Amino acid sequence: MSTNRQPKRGEIWMVDFDPSKGSEIEKARNALVISSDSVGVLPLKLVAPITTWNESFKGKLWLVEIAPDANNGLKGLSAVDTLQIRSADVKRRFLHRIGRVSADKMEEITAAIAIVLEYQ
Repeated sequence: MSTNRQPKRGEIWMVDFDPSKGSEIEKARNALVISSDSVGVLPLKLVAPITTWNESFKGKLWLVEIAPDANNGLKGLSAVDTLQIRSADVKRRFLHRIGRVSADKMEEITAAIAIVLEYQ
């Protein structure tokens, strides 16, 4: 892996989540970088995994629907799972950049994170 990779907030990257335990998200999959670019000294980023959209996700406020577009690089209708946020090592888990979400979508995802945390 290149040592000059610097994932930024709002970018979608392929991230290797293995090994996982129990109900944790697993395998290499798209993930959204949600941590601030100005926080931290370790090569870690806070990410929210992205999974294929399922109609059963409607009404689940922690799952944010995201449609594919030219900027985000997604192949199909997807969901950002803000309940499975985790820290990921940039050097060992980040595989390659996929794209970027819009500022409006990032605001929607940030609101979902606030719901998960019961932040008022």
